[in-house]
Amino acid sequence: MPTRTTTDRALIRSRFLTVDVANVADVLDDLGHRDQALATDVTCVAGRERLAGWAFTISGAMSDTPGRDPLKARACNQIGPDEVSVWQGNGRGVCYFGELVAIGMMQRGSPGAVLDGGVRDKKWLHEIGFTTFSRYPASVQTSGRWRVSAWQTTVTLPGASGKPVVIEPGDFILGDDDGVIVIPGGVVDVVLEAAEAMTEKEVDVRAAIRNGMTLADAMAEFGRI
Repeated sequence: MPTRTTTDRALIRSRFLTVDVANVADVLDDLGHRDQALATDVTCVAGRERLAGWAFTISGAMSDTPGRDPLKARACNQIGPDEVSVWQGNGRGVCYFGELVAIGMMQRGSPGAVLDGGVRDKKWLHEIGFTTFSRYPASVQTSGRWRVSAWQTTVTLPGASGKPVVIEPGDFILGDDDGVIVIPGGVVDVVLEAAEAMTEKEVDVRAAIRNGMTLADAMAEFGRI
């Protein structure tokens, strides 16, 4: 995986914000990465823009240990600019965070989060513009129920194809109305360039169809549409 400066990471993120998850999924298919989309019940519950950023992974598990969760605070305090927290929950019916944790992560430059589990304070998350994808809303707090066990380690989240999606720190996360896709860190550049080219091509296809070209002719001229 290439070493990138903070400026490089920010530029790549800004470019990914201009391409669609669907196009990225097609590019990954072409490259042989066919199981990178997260489960279809991972949907956007808050935020005003698509989600894009470098994966900062957090893992936890159900626990009846009472009191606060110091590892959760430590993990959230280490997230950096343009990083998206990706939570492997292993939990049931609890929220992993809400507005106040999100504010803390925003202060460190994080644009959003993806959770294999619950989130609360959806109204406030939306108001502060913290783009959040989760599996369900949950009012129940984690105190005495769930705890963070590790961060910046390999995690797995349920995938749309039925196969788990393996996510490494430094992979790239992209989410929009079509769901969330994970781009392995080693192919970020080639995927981005191909997705940008596909996006430009679609502009031409739309124009041709609107100008009277049939779908059959469009497929013959432009290939897959």
